[in-house]
Amino acid sequence: MARLAYTSILIALVATCASAQAQQQRGGSTAQVMSSIPSNSETITHWYKQNVYDPQDSKIGEVMDVLVDHDGKATALIIGVGGFLGAGEKDVAVPFSAVQVTNKNNNKWYLVMNTTKDALKNAKGFKYDRSAMKWEPEETSTTTGTPAGSSQRPGNR
Repeated sequence: MARLAYTSILIALVATCASAQAQQQRGGSTAQVMSSIPSNSETITHWYKQNVYDPQDSKIGEVMDVLVDHDGKATALIIGVGGFLGAGEKDVAVPFSAVQVTNKNNNKWYLVMNTTKDALKNAKGFKYDRSAMKWEPEETSTTTGTPAGSSQRPGNR
């Protein structure tokens, strides 16, 4: 009887260890849930699809995408500049830190960048490749994704 009990305990231990090893091989521990939100957090809504202005209060573009690194830190903004109603618009990349947040009219968020619309129009353009799910320089030729010249952005799927 004691042998049966020891064998059962041994089998349970082996099964537990095997299960733990399998879980580690599949991606580690269980996802964590936060009980509070960090105080320095901002919502993506304050940036995405928001107008960007120069210091003289002239609209110079619109935030089309927010790029983050693997740690979740915002690294760059894609700003649509020029064109009319999306036609002829060019997408340029700027460092996330280049756009400053200001409050305007009843504490509404207001994005300001220390540049001009012409400077953005003359900057290197990028296009979104839907098949690769990333932004690429405009002059890069692709065999998949969106045709050259089309303006498919992540939000326009």
